[in-house]
Amino acid sequence: MKSAMTHSPLRVAIIGAGQVADKVHASYYCTREDLELVAVCDSRLSQAQALAEKYGQAQAWEDPQLMLKAVKPDIVSICSPNRFHFEHTLLALEAGCHVMCEKPPAMTAEQALIMCKTARRMGKVLAYDFHHRFALDTQLLREQVTTGVLGEIYVTNARALRRCGVPGWGVFTNKALQGGGPLIDLGVHMLDAAMYVLGFPLVKRVWAHSFQKIGTQKHCGQFGEWDPANYTVEDSLFGTIEFHNGSILRLETAFALNIPEQSIMNVNFCGDKAGATLFPAQVYTDRNGELETLFTREQADDQRHFRSMEAFVNHVQGQAITIADAEQGFVIQQLVAALYQSAETGMCVEL
Repeated sequence: MKSAMTHSPLRVAIIGAGQVADKVHASYYCTREDLELVAVCDSRLSQAQALAEKYGQAQAWEDPQLMLKAVKPDIVSICSPNRFHFEHTLLALEAGCHVMCEKPPAMTAEQALIMCKTARRMGKVLAYDFHHRFALDTQLLREQVTTGVLGEIYVTNARALRRCGVPGWGVFTNKALQGGGPLIDLGVHMLDAAMYVLGFPLVKRVWAHSFQKIGTQKHCGQFGEWDPANYTVEDSLFGTIEFHNGSILRLETAFALNIPEQSIMNVNFCGDKAGATLFPAQVYTDRNGELETLFTREQADDQRHFRSMEAFVNHVQGQAITIADAEQGFVIQQLVAALYQSAETGMCVEL
């Protein structure tokens, strides 16, 4: 692989010129001298041009296939709407590129599996931007779990909730383009972080309930306005994942839910020796009826997006660094699909 010390910079292209492409991908790539942003592609050429001009001399394209053939990048970021992750990732992998794809991996578990197999066949890195697992808090708790500080973790509670936080931009309320609502947008982040800390235990079965009670009645909230007549995703979804080791993970996720807090994004782990909270990282136990804190961070790490991108690039360059890889992405997509299936059918889904 190319080295920043002896070779020219790796050439980077971005497909999808929305907010995450700007605030996360392009802004990170341009901090490194060993990378060069050479192309931005979007179905809206003006959007691609605006992002390309903001970050230097990159070319603007509206056809990803033509862009990949002409530019021949080494790395491609997939920041297009969820519906296009599968198509765009396969195009980039088949063109011989390493890929950083935004979450979720795809629209279905079958697509995520094909993406995984294609990356293996092409010998390329496929990573997903599950950035919460790259927070120092998450890394520290993973270490605490691995060394047995919490003992046997038998209950995990993951929450990704907003009181009235329906996104008023993009396609977040369009199930056909997004694949779903808060589960596939917010919940997938806390689900991945929880699974990472737990070490990806084998799943036995999944069951869930979803609701659409608020998004079709209201039209505005903390993130702008939306059209309730075209609101086709769930407001909230509540699920339980049972593992083969007998433990469970309870997941709560919502765009709109009447709770006192404006937003909750966190995970709690309950072990037989100690418990833990993810953000900020804390480990605690009970001593004769009194709470005893074993470990705590003052503030949650806010550099998790940066660390996610850094891990991907360094992994591509040959460093032995863990990433949110294609195999784990498939597992997360499989869980999301099973949760939706259970909520829609009212039946438990065996995995």
